[in-house]
Amino acid sequence: MAYNELLADRVREYLVERTNEKISEKSMFGGLAFLVNEKMCINISSDMLMCRFDPHRTKELLERRGVEPMIMRGKSLDGYCLVNPEGFSNNGDFEFWMEVCLDYNPVAAISKKTAKKKTKK
Repeated sequence: MAYNELLADRVREYLVERTNEKISEKSMFGGLAFLVNEKMCINISSDMLMCRFDPHRTKELLERRGVEPMIMRGKSLDGYCLVNPEGFSNNGDFEFWMEVCLDYNPVAAISKKTAKKKTKK
């Protein structure tokens, strides 16, 4: 698992300060995912942020500086993007992306695996 530890610390600190929700960490997508209320919120992969957001905002958010579409199985995945360091190097941009992810989290779907575990309890 290769990810920027300093960036992970920055995300971790922001989440702890910003929300009272349950936060956990998990290896996902070849990096470190931060889950809020058991839902993937944001991921650190190498030195990039992988952001999860309202899919209706995909076109708008892909126009921002330092942003690339998230490609899975050869297709662009709405509701996800990769943000390189240019796109979050200053505090304002970093906070923007963190808030975009946190704003979507309450309505984001929970993973099928997590949902199955909850129903088995």
